[in-house]
Amino acid sequence: MFSRGNSTKQSFSKSSKHAKTGSSFSTEAGVSKRRHEPRRRPATATAASTADSSPTVGSSGVSPIITLVIGHEHRIFAAHEHVLCNSPYFATYLKGSPFTDPTRRIALPDESPEIFSSVLEYLYKGDYYPRLVHNKRRNSWELEQPGPAEADARNPADSSTVYHQDAGGPLLKDTVIYCAADRYGLEELKRVALRKQGLQSGIQCSTILASARYAYANTPDTDSKLRAHYLALIIRSRSTFKKSGTMQLEMFNGGTQLFFDLFVALCNHVDDVSSGAQTTPRSNRFV
Repeated sequence: MFSRGNSTKQSFSKSSKHAKTGSSFSTEAGVSKRRHEPRRRPATATAASTADSSPTVGSSGVSPIITLVIGHEHRIFAAHEHVLCNSPYFATYLKGSPFTDPTRRIALPDESPEIFSSVLEYLYKGDYYPRLVHNKRRNSWELEQPGPAEADARNPADSSTVYHQDAGGPLLKDTVIYCAADRYGLEELKRVALRKQGLQSGIQCSTILASARYAYANTPDTDSKLRAHYLALIIRSRSTFKKSGTMQLEMFNGGTQLFFDLFVALCNHVDDVSSGAQTTPRSNRFV
């Protein structure tokens, strides 16, 4: 380094008419080079110590792989620990339950493999299929349409529902994902699922009612989004539901808070219309 400093000094003294100025400049340059080195070293050491102290990254700098056994069929999923820890549920589980098993397994026997696959896709990509697409021309959100290669493999109409063993029939997939997101503490995923559900159409009354019942059974009483979505949906489509035999049977069977809430919402809607407020079920009362 000293030899480089001397050569630098000579080059400045030869090329400049003011040798003294050139000499002092080269000396300062040499000092600045020596000062930069110790400034960089602590930063590198700090970054290394931060990586070592991270609970989700191993000593090799690679996040450990967690094996997840999902559902009664014991479907196997694998995910990086740092990705799972984006969920408060898994972060608490992994932090509070040190693994004695070197395979590092988590069992979720009551979870649906198809639903968990969508949750895992969201954790890695920020969305799940079919993804939300923003239409700039209309300034609105839409569900993506499959390309020619995916048209045969994936049908958006089929992706709107999922068979749920406990319900004994099809449910709206976005509703089940919303409830899973609530369990795992993923608030943004709840918003995504709710927005996607609002874009669905052509769903049978029986599927809507079964999904509404599932939503009431798997969300807290304080939920003000998904439950209200179903109340507003039924009120907007009341001309269809009042003729539905499934609706009559569901109300006869009862066993859920859904129908009392629906009665209250209908009363509020009638009061609003009677008072001339011209409020629709899309108002903030239901959304």
